[in-house]
Amino acid sequence: MGAIVGVHGIGKYRYYREAGNSVAGAEAAMRAKWDRYLHRGLAAGAPHAGERYVTEIAYYAHLLGEHKQDGDPRTVRSMAAGEQEVLVAWARQLDAVGEGLTGALHLVAGWVLERMPDQAARFAALFAPEVAAYLAAGGEARAGARAAVAEVIRRNRPKVVIAHSLGSVVAYETLWAHPDLEVELLITLGSPLGMRDVVFERLLPAPVNGRGERPRQVRRWVNIADRHDIAAIPPALRSCFTGVDREVLVDLDRLDFHTVEKYLGCGALGEHLRPYLS
Repeated sequence: MGAIVGVHGIGKYRYYREAGNSVAGAEAAMRAKWDRYLHRGLAAGAPHAGERYVTEIAYYAHLLGEHKQDGDPRTVRSMAAGEQEVLVAWARQLDAVGEGLTGALHLVAGWVLERMPDQAARFAALFAPEVAAYLAAGGEARAGARAAVAEVIRRNRPKVVIAHSLGSVVAYETLWAHPDLEVELLITLGSPLGMRDVVFERLLPAPVNGRGERPRQVRRWVNIADRHDIAAIPPALRSCFTGVDREVLVDLDRLDFHTVEKYLGCGALGEHLRPYLS
């Protein structure tokens, strides 16, 4: 029985392309990096360097249509109305972020939204086109990504699922859609699950009375987020989800506040993962 399955976030199509359009090659390259990042975060309590921590990365980036754009941000005109709506709503969420670089991004977003509303989607598209592609109503990408993640979890039967960024949304919906997938611990990193008007209201299943809920076959849920991560708004999820057992807010990096490298290497996962590591 495998111990850990990872579910990646946005911007990972390049691994597929670099591996010659191979899911297995993309997964292997990403898994090697996750292992290095985790070893750094686990530090003295971890096995020797080169140890394999992650059994498999559930890879789905090739299903989101990014390859059709040749790696370039999709333009506003080429985006469906539903995708534009998601991205504009995301840009408005920058009202909630704090100072520093995130504050600067908020000021830029506010200026764009006030003076050039027709360009707001272009601004947001530079950051998260895959989020819009996944959440677009009626899209095949959503079903395909969930099926890919479910297949990896079902095959490996992991005790732990670590889901980063958009991957936390895919993992959450996948676990709800497949009640046979039992997981002892779900760790979400830099999760946008609670982002109002962008993700939260579009979740499947839909929140009830303004609250989502931990998938019922998940025993424990730990959420870890940088306080100023512009993809994790709000960074704490207990205000909108029932069943978050532990909330950990961290300060990763003034500039690099969302990458999986920083999250896995920050040390916050150590106490939660060590019981599952040999």
